[in-house]
Amino acid sequence: MDRRALLIAGLAAPVAAQTPPPAGKALPGPAPTETIDLWPAGAPGAPATLPSETVTERSTDPGRSDRAVAGIVRPRLVVFRPVQPNGGAMLVIPGGGFRHVVVDKEGYELGRWLAARGVTAFVLFYRLPGDGWAAGPDVALSDAQRAMRRIRHRAAAFGIDPARVGAMGFSAGGHVCADLAARFATSTYAPVDAADALPARPLLAAPIYPVVSMTPPLAHPGSRTLLIGDNPALEAAHSPHRNIPADAPPCFLVHAEDDASVPVDNSLVLRAALRARNIAVETHLFTAGGHGFGLRGAVGKPAAAWPELFLAWATTQGLVSAA
Repeated sequence: MDRRALLIAGLAAPVAAQTPPPAGKALPGPAPTETIDLWPAGAPGAPATLPSETVTERSTDPGRSDRAVAGIVRPRLVVFRPVQPNGGAMLVIPGGGFRHVVVDKEGYELGRWLAARGVTAFVLFYRLPGDGWAAGPDVALSDAQRAMRRIRHRAAAFGIDPARVGAMGFSAGGHVCADLAARFATSTYAPVDAADALPARPLLAAPIYPVVSMTPPLAHPGSRTLLIGDNPALEAAHSPHRNIPADAPPCFLVHAEDDASVPVDNSLVLRAALRARNIAVETHLFTAGGHGFGLRGAVGKPAAAWPELFLAWATTQGLVSAA
């Protein structure tokens, strides 16, 4: 779809009341209030017994929240609008090992950081593969594809260019991000409205310390169990590096060498697969950072450089203006 058609598609109808963000501590900084439900008529393929959404506050710091949301039934986007939007947008996909979605340190903090730099950010609350949805291991990818299309469908309302929408994900959310980069064109759900005529391919993708391989010993055991169970026959289909198409978007990879949870070789096999397809890939490996550092956990470590490195690279890819 060309740029003109995307811009026309952005003139969407008003949206009804949406599912709110989860409650949390009253912290400094703007609290998000604007959300977009991905599936206004309800997410497809619901299990007979729906999970119950729960929010667990894991932080012991009274000045900082670290919420984990499980049992997501109403997948949605939480919106962070810049004061002065530059036309670029990012879908932000938090991690959580497919057990829950870590909304603060790998979601809201990135949303605020991007918005402060003029990028409209959409934090994704996605369904989890262990909750019995009919899409099974494709359920989070379905939500990511639908999210890209919903963002583009409403681009005019947010002052963004629908051709300049990227995706960023962390850990298990990095798997979803890499899967979106690899299988954006794969049909994982039946179209439900006009938004589904729009492309799901991101302008660029940034899997950050991503879970990639589903094959031991590289596979993160917990993520593998919840995504594909003990089924080696599903490993290839759900290992993004084994499904890179010739038109995959350029990628930005970040990993710490001392990551004890998700081996750094997950990023390296993804990088090799991208290069084999002649897809542009920028890779930053840091000596220290551990796993799950996001923004807050990288402070004082070599990995602290990654956000500005990403912004500089994203500018060269056209996500934000160089002016």
